[in-house]
Amino acid sequence: MLPAYSSVMAGALGNVEDIERILCKTLTPLGFEVYPFKIGWYNEVLSPSLHLPYPADTLAVVVLSTPSMFERAFRPFLERGSCVGVNDPIDQCIRQCITACISQVQPHYDYEMLPSRKPKFLAQTAAHVSGAAYYYQRADVTEDPWGERKMFGVCIHPKLGGWFAIRALLVFPSVMAGEELQRRTPPNCVPSQESRIDLLERFNFRWQDWSYRDIVPTAERYSQDQQTYFSTPPGQRAALLRDWGLLPNEDSCS
Repeated sequence: MLPAYSSVMAGALGNVEDIERILCKTLTPLGFEVYPFKIGWYNEVLSPSLHLPYPADTLAVVVLSTPSMFERAFRPFLERGSCVGVNDPIDQCIRQCITACISQVQPHYDYEMLPSRKPKFLAQTAAHVSGAAYYYQRADVTEDPWGERKMFGVCIHPKLGGWFAIRALLVFPSVMAGEELQRRTPPNCVPSQESRIDLLERFNFRWQDWSYRDIVPTAERYSQDQQTYFSTPPGQRAALLRDWGLLPNEDSCS
């Protein structure tokens, strides 16, 4: 079950400190991390077409999953029989964890898309401006060796390297963050040009081998079961979970 205090946010919202404290108290034991920031910090680094439609001081919180989420939240979720009629059990598990602990919030999940097929929010930008993880991009390499080749950026966490995922953005439309919320610069844990080139090449050219995730020393890594699960195509994950005895044969997850 979720912790007994998980519904504490059902009433009136408190201040930024109270919201962060309650989210941490509820979600940290389940293997998540939370990082508050102001919507204005996000909007100021993006073009107007990508802005989130809230005042600059509106409170937002980015939610990351750590390697321990798989054992602390996901397996118990499956063992409770909570996964029914969904395409992705992980998404349902995370949504349940978040909605059970907070109300009066506009959640955006990493898998959600707008009608235009653009994501509802840019997850890696949110992680960067919140101070959670540094978003390394092509612009962070001074002597670009890739010519016309397209290169995607990637976030690196100072303690988890690449062994984490950005799961959700929580927006609190009625909560304005004041000076008490100070901007946190994400730790630049891949400082050299050589290591940044190595990181971006591992991520763009060899992402299936997981090696980009170990670009810095890490405190936690995904277990072998977790790596197997995430390496399995989504349409085959339910069968894998059944093989592990975590879903009944008649379950409708796919």
